[in-house]
Amino acid sequence: MEDRNYVNYVDERELQASLAFPALMRKVYLWMTLALVITAITAYGVATSPAAIQFILGNRIVFFGLIIAEFALVFAVGGMINRLSITTATLLFTLYSVVNGATLSIILLAYTQESVTQVFFITAGTFAAMSAVGYLTKRDLSSVGRILFMALIGLIIATVVNIFWKNSGFMAILNYLGVLIFVGLTAYDTQKIKNMLLTAEDGGEVGQKMALLGALTLYLDFINLFLYLLRILGKARD
Repeated sequence: MEDRNYVNYVDERELQASLAFPALMRKVYLWMTLALVITAITAYGVATSPAAIQFILGNRIVFFGLIIAEFALVFAVGGMINRLSITTATLLFTLYSVVNGATLSIILLAYTQESVTQVFFITAGTFAAMSAVGYLTKRDLSSVGRILFMALIGLIIATVVNIFWKNSGFMAILNYLGVLIFVGLTAYDTQKIKNMLLTAEDGGEVGQKMALLGALTLYLDFINLFLYLLRILGKARD
């Protein structure tokens, strides 16, 4: 019954959706893709610069400062977007992409370029498939999303515990769980973003802020899925 009601709701919203919906949905993927490109370029630029690597890895204050900055920027965009202009929110999202690229440059030093490239394309294909599922399915994924969110909290706690436990077998299990969680979250978040944008009255600033927030959400899903797959499939440098 709940699924039937959800299907009726979605069908009604799609009929009532403004002409802005397709444009806003395209912006979600455009902004997400641009953020990934910025992150990749930054990561490569830092990884190929001995001076930049020394500056980041040779100084714990800088490294942990970048990590703190990442959390602060995500909070600023995600938690304060209603108080920000679309221009400011976009600039913060761009800055976050750069900072994230700087911290992720480490993986280019830890894994071979070939394996990083292969895992990236595997991630892209998996992400695209699951995002399509989330967009096209008529089933309400809200209950699945709640379960995945609780599983994500458990994964974070278990990962922190394993930092001190240092059990490689347990870490391998967590990596596979991470892949499953973010595969599911990709579908759930896509559906949530679609439903959110269906309520947008036009393509004005409010609608664009929704799209930007959606882009950030999917960007985080992609990055985390990539990192967990890389830990499983990536080939470490000698």
